Amino acid sequence: MIDLFSGLPFGWAVPLWIGFAVIVAMFLWTTLLFVRGRRARAHAPDAPADGADAFLWVFLVPALNEEVTIRDSVERLLGVEATRRRIVVIDDGSDDGTPDVLASIDHPDLVVLRRDAPDAHVGKAAALNDAYGRLDAIIGDTPRDQVIVCVIDADGRLHPDAPRFVAAQFADPAVGGVQSLVRIYNRQRPLTWMQDLEFSVYGNLFQAGRNGWGTAGMGGNGQFNRLRALDDLTDSSGPWRDRLTEDQDLGLRLIGAGWQGRQELRCVVDQQGLSDLRKLLRQRTRWSQGNLQAIGLLSTVWRAPLGLAPRIEQSAYLLMPFWQALVGLSLVVGVILAATGRAAFWSGGPTYELLFIYVLGFGGTIMGCVSARGWLRGLLAAQVYAFYSWLLWPVLIRSSLRQLTERRDWAKTEREALDPAPVSR
Repeated sequence: MIDLFSGLPFGWAVPLWIGFAVIVAMFLWTTLLFVRGRRARAHAPDAPADGADAFLWVFLVPALNEEVTIRDSVERLLGVEATRRRIVVIDDGSDDGTPDVLASIDHPDLVVLRRDAPDAHVGKAAALNDAYGRLDAIIGDTPRDQVIVCVIDADGRLHPDAPRFVAAQFADPAVGGVQSLVRIYNRQRPLTWMQDLEFSVYGNLFQAGRNGWGTAGMGGNGQFNRLRALDDLTDSSGPWRDRLTEDQDLGLRLIGAGWQGRQELRCVVDQQGLSDLRKLLRQRTRWSQGNLQAIGLLSTVWRAPLGLAPRIEQSAYLLMPFWQALVGLSLVVGVILAATGRAAFWSGGPTYELLFIYVLGFGGTIMGCVSARGWLRGLLAAQVYAFYSWLLWPVLIRSSLRQLTERRDWAKTEREALDPAPVSR
């Protein structure tokens, strides 16, 4: 198989060799995170039933025209098992039925903050920063290192026992952020089922694999932050910055400021998936462009008080769009060579070469699915999930073009009618 590239012209062989090197490196990288993630799950901190009582929980719910989902989200938060809590809904100038829905919910733990023009409709970060600036009146004299701020999307369904498990992580005073495991509750369709698996792979593999280093990232929905840690990131506007992925940006800056980030797999938040492929590609293009913006934080990662291994790992992850582009280029070259008859997919050598190609090409996907679903279900799911991953690859091209042309405008994705939530497993 190694001789496969040797007979090709130099210009054709180079992208194939580069792609091969990147695939090998990513396989080894995934193996490392797989092992570390299983170790993190096996040594999760004890979570006593009354652990959440050590903190005041403030749930921030940004809401812009969320009449379809906001009642469901708020009522589930009111059922969360926490002695001290405040649910702060940030109505960002909604002009649908959202204000009426919120006005009909009468509970002493619910606080509604209304934003109107010209302050409204200027981004999620601005809405969160507005709420942050009003927290003093909400938390009273509670010490700020005992206040946990949680961001919940307006379609979020946080599980009732979430604070108990998150509190187990925040018992370590070095922890500034904890991310929930995100699941998709309307996962009855093939496309939304794949999104549910995608989030589970990310949490169980990439996030849990970083727990020991304290470099797990923040993911927006179900993101918990110690208020004292947010204070350390605050500028004249607040702790959040105007980025397409403001959650990722905040998580990286927390690490740069010396705080640890953890993934808590026992804490689950369900959200609505997208059953329309066009809407999904648009959403992922926005996320991909946000990832490109986050590359500017490479210097922050290298200045962070981390060991060499987590610095390299975080840097490699930030540069993931480049690795994906290289692998995609090598795939295009390989398809062209096979289609023109200049190179065969398989040279007809020993059959173990096919096994080698399979393990190298699908091994990382298999490890991710196994970490999320167990050995048998994960092995079977990986065969389909690999093609789903390539289905999303074109968003890298579109997001790169948008970043190069400095386009940052995005239309809000409409919510779908609510379905009953299945039990997350």
